[in-house]
Amino acid sequence: MTSPAKRLLTGLLIVLTMTSSLRAQAPAQVPDTVIVEKGIEYANPDDQHLQLNLARPKTGDGPFPAIVCIHGGGFRAGKRESYDGLIVRLAEQGYVAITVTYRLAPKYQFPAAVHDTKAAVRWVRANAAKYKIDPSRIGTTGGSAGGHLAQFLGVTAGVKEFEGDGGNPAESSAVACVVNVYGPSDFTKSYGKSVDAAEVLPLFLGGNLEKARKLHLKASPLYWVTPVAAPTLCIHGTLDKYVAHEQAVWLVDKMNAAGAEAELLTLEGAGHGFKGKDAETADKALMVYFNKKLK
Repeated sequence: MTSPAKRLLTGLLIVLTMTSSLRAQAPAQVPDTVIVEKGIEYANPDDQHLQLNLARPKTGDGPFPAIVCIHGGGFRAGKRESYDGLIVRLAEQGYVAITVTYRLAPKYQFPAAVHDTKAAVRWVRANAAKYKIDPSRIGTTGGSAGGHLAQFLGVTAGVKEFEGDGGNPAESSAVACVVNVYGPSDFTKSYGKSVDAAEVLPLFLGGNLEKARKLHLKASPLYWVTPVAAPTLCIHGTLDKYVAHEQAVWLVDKMNAAGAEAELLTLEGAGHGFKGKDAETADKALMVYFNKKLK
C-alpha cells in the first residue's frame, strides 16, 4: 500500500472511530420534557462570535443547577455539538446544561481556550435569572482537552490573568465542581507517554517542552491546585494511550494533599474515548457526582 493510501485509510479510521464514539452523545430526538436552544452567542473575542447550545427542563420554577460541557479534540479540533446528547440527558435530570465552542489552536494558543470557557461560565451567571439557574450551583465537565479546560476552571477561580475579556466581567467564573474525563494535568510529563503530545502541545503552547517549558507549567492544572480547588471527580482508563492514567492519579493525590476534595474512578482496560460498558459506567458516575454536589 502506498504512503498516500495509508494516510487515507488512517484518516478514515479516525473519522469512523470519532463517529462511533459520538453517536451515543447524539439524541434521536429531544424529549417533550426538555427545551433546546442552539447557536446562542456568549462571547465575541477577536470577532469570533463564540456560540453555545443550551438544554433546560421545560417545566419547573427552579432555580436549577447548571453544567458547562467542554468538548475535546486536542485543543485543535472538535465541535460543541458532540455534547448535544449529554446536555439533553442532563436537562432531563433537572439541569440547565450548555455545550460551548471555544477558540482552537494553532491560530489561538493558550490561554485563549481558557479565556473562552471562563467567559461561558460568566455568561451562565449573567443569564441565571432568564434560565432559572442557581448561580451558586454551576458545575463543569469535559473529555480529554475538554477535561483539561474543565479542570482549569476548577483550580483557577479568581486568577485574573485567565479571565480574558470575553464579556460579563462583573460575574465570577468559579465552578462548584468538576467531572474531568481523561483530561491531562501535567503537560511537562506528557511527552513520551502520549502518542500525540509531540504534535498537539507545540500547537497549543507555541513550542515543545524545550522551547516553551514555562507555558507547559503554566497551562498544567496540577500546578494551580490549592486548598480551595473545586471538588473533582476524575474518570480515566488504565490503557489510555493519549493521556496516561497517571495524570489523573497525580491530580487527585495533589488535591487531596492540599486539603481539596478529589476522587478517581479508574476503568481497568479502558482507553481514550470510552465505549460500551465503560461509557455507561462513566456516564452514570458523572450523573451521580453532579447530583451529589449540585442538588
